Amino acid sequence: MTKLTIHLDEPIFNIIKKRAKKNLLTSREQIEDIVRRSAVSYKNQDKLSALKPDDKLIAVFSRENRGRKPKKKKKGKKK
Repeated sequence: MTKLTIHLDEPIFNIIKKRAKKNLLTSREQIEDIVRRSAVSYKNQDKLSALKPDDKLIAVFSRENRGRKPKKKKKGKKK
């Protein structure tokens, strides 16, 4: 396991301690969890960033599915 030393301001460390208490973790475990989640999130963004073009016009007319899915229309009763 690699060790890393970081320096945190007192207000930030108090927020992490409060969050750790809420999640039933120690402050060290909470910081490890935050870093691990950040690394996993960053790893997943690599795949998505390759799909994002620089040109806004291309992004608007691209076939990439983005945003919310359209709501399905309810079928009405026929008389």
